Amino acid sequence: MRVSRRVVFAVAGSIMAASALTACGGGSTAKGNADGVLKVGMPNGPQTDNNNPFLSSSAGASLGYRRMIFEPLTMWNSAKPADKAKPWLATDWSWSADYKTLNLTTRDNVKWSDGQAFSADDVAYTFNLLKSTPALNNNGIKFGDITASGTNKLTVTFPTPQFVNQVKILSDIPIVAKHQWSSISDPATDPVKQPVGTGPYTLKSFTPQTVTLDVRDSYWQDLPKVKEIQYTSYTDNNAQTTALATGACEWSFVFIPNYKAVYTSKDPAHYQIYFPPSLGVHGLWFNTTKAPYDDPTLRQAISMVINRDDIFNQGEAGYFYPAVTSPTGIPTPAGESFIAPDYKGQTVKVDVAGAKAKLTAAGYTYDGNTLKDKTGKPVTLNLSDPAGWSDYQTDLEIIKDNVSKIGITATVDKANQDTWTKDIDTGTFDSAMHWTDSGATPYQMFASIMDGALYKPVGTPGVNGNYGRFQNQQATDALNTYVNATDDATRATALNQIQKIMVEQQPMIPTSAANVGGEYSTKNWVGWPSTSDEYAPGQPTLINAEDIVLHLRPAS
Repeated sequence: MRVSRRVVFAVAGSIMAASALTACGGGSTAKGNADGVLKVGMPNGPQTDNNNPFLSSSAGASLGYRRMIFEPLTMWNSAKPADKAKPWLATDWSWSADYKTLNLTTRDNVKWSDGQAFSADDVAYTFNLLKSTPALNNNGIKFGDITASGTNKLTVTFPTPQFVNQVKILSDIPIVAKHQWSSISDPATDPVKQPVGTGPYTLKSFTPQTVTLDVRDSYWQDLPKVKEIQYTSYTDNNAQTTALATGACEWSFVFIPNYKAVYTSKDPAHYQIYFPPSLGVHGLWFNTTKAPYDDPTLRQAISMVINRDDIFNQGEAGYFYPAVTSPTGIPTPAGESFIAPDYKGQTVKVDVAGAKAKLTAAGYTYDGNTLKDKTGKPVTLNLSDPAGWSDYQTDLEIIKDNVSKIGITATVDKANQDTWTKDIDTGTFDSAMHWTDSGATPYQMFASIMDGALYKPVGTPGVNGNYGRFQNQQATDALNTYVNATDDATRATALNQIQKIMVEQQPMIPTSAANVGGEYSTKNWVGWPSTSDEYAPGQPTLINAEDIVLHLRPAS
């Protein structure tokens, strides 16, 4: 999944009075825990009444409440990506050896929220809907034949192997009711004002600021203890942080630069942060078509002097994006099982002397403290990211200082966001902090860094990965082998080769792991995931949000 960036705002040291908020029920005037209310918030501004579960622009997606209404076939845990998914609307599933055929058994005795019975025919309808409506097929899954038999059996074929898309098919697609959606004239744009789902909640009310869900009278699992969920959309990160700190909101996902001072210290016994890494990274991307950044030796040397601990503790506030320590770039512990034997146990360390030795051995020279490339020109580096992305801007200042130790003069460009986006899209940049895709294996991460299929020449817009315009046929071939392999051994061999290319070519420098975390309060509700019980990621907008709510119980 591509990680979306939000502008990161500096959080004021003082907390505004709760009465100043248009909060989840208005702070002290909100319903208490005695009424079984959970207060969720996101810093996404006023919302439009749209509950279409396939649209990332909908209020249901922005605030996360679509997860409580519409359910997936399986519940996959991105905090522990190697674990088998939990059965959800599907009780059993199996793939053919070539991952071109999927056989499903759907759960019996499930009712839609309007009382009609759920069956395999609803799943078949959902898959056919995506097949026939590209605007809703967000992951671009190429479906073949889709055949339901009886009430609970389904067979789906695909023209190509789907090993790398298993999670996208089984856990990322919300299943919708055929009896409702078959009468919708334009599913790609319909706001679905009265959503019907199999989840434990129904939509009670909607305003641009607050959406309220009520628990159903019956559900195929035990009914949750949370009887009502109030979702509030705050104007920005400051307002969201204030709501968390005053208790007006109990669960969110927001970057808080000085989280100890403005959040957790306000109620250390109850205010918690939980930010496990996922299998995606953030880091320094180079325009590998531009000299001298087209030289892997220079990229390796820069990697050797970047202080990832400083980036984590200063740029990412010591919690938000965990440091990446494996030379392969694979985040740990989430990706530990995927690391190649040649790199097991290895960690990156700052090594200025080693970086200088590597450069001079490759033909670089020094004029005093200034590094000169193989043509005799001083090496300079423009580091660019939007001015409002304060964590990335701090990261770049740290990198600027780090590379000065090997004689590189760097400048930090606090870019206009639109200009920066265009520069990344067309390849007219030197270097920038950016993110990768993530998934159930490191494949998605590496593909977004090195896949030649995503390459576009400088000046050609429309990139969706390979932002550094990296070209290496061996990497592309190994990625293709991984995708099309029919056995684990072949996939492991291909992934090991991909890691070797990553280490030796260093097309980008991973510094931080993507996270799947959140902030929450245990004052009213307990049972949250934590570092000691990572049964789910912590974000209230991910599929696992439903699983989290089902785990919650009153604190007293």
